[in-house]
Amino acid sequence: MSAGWGGALSAAMLRRSLWLWLYLCSCPGRALRIHEYLYFQVLSPGDIRYIFTATPAKDFGGVFNTRYDQIHLVPADPPEACGELNNGVFIQDQIALVERGGCSFLSKTRVIQEHGGRAVIIADNAYDNDSFYIEMIQDSTRRTADIPALFLLGRDGYMIRRSLEQHGLPWAVISIPVNVTSIPTYEMMQPPWTFW
Repeated sequence: MSAGWGGALSAAMLRRSLWLWLYLCSCPGRALRIHEYLYFQVLSPGDIRYIFTATPAKDFGGVFNTRYDQIHLVPADPPEACGELNNGVFIQDQIALVERGGCSFLSKTRVIQEHGGRAVIIADNAYDNDSFYIEMIQDSTRRTADIPALFLLGRDGYMIRRSLEQHGLPWAVISIPVNVTSIPTYEMMQPPWTFW
C-alpha cells in the first residue's frame, strides 16, 4: 500500500529539514538566528491547546537551554510591560506574555528579567496579524538581556489572552520549546486561524 501524497510531502519536508540542519552544522561559526522558529504548546486552557510559532530576537536575549514541560505563561499587567508590573510576583520563575508597543523590545525583556521571568513572549499589538513576524532588534542603549525573548503573531497573542479572560484564569500552562520535527504532521495541533 502506498503512502500517498501526505507521506510523500512529509518525507520531502523531512529531507529538506535534514538538509538545512546538515548545511548549518557544516558551516563553522554559523548559527540559525534570523527567521529561526521556536515552537511552544499551550496545555491549558484546553480550547487553545495548540502549537504556536514564535521567532527569537535578532541580537539580544538568551536561548532556551532547558525544556519546560509545564511552565506558566503569565500575561503582564500592564500588558506592554514598560515599567513596574502589577503582577510581577506571578512572573517570577515563569514566562511572561507581553504586548508590543510603548517601549522597545529590549526594554520589555529587561523588565521581565528584573521581575525574575525565565523568558518573555512579545505578541504583536496588531490583533489581526496572523502571518507577519517582526524582527526584534536591540535599541540604541547598549543594554543587554539574558533571558530569551520571542515574537508572537498578534492574532495568537490575542487568542491566548482572550481564552484566559473567558475562563477567568491568571495564566496558561505551556510546554516550551517543542520539537515539531518529532511530531507527525497529522498530529500537530495548529491554531485554526493561522496558516503554516
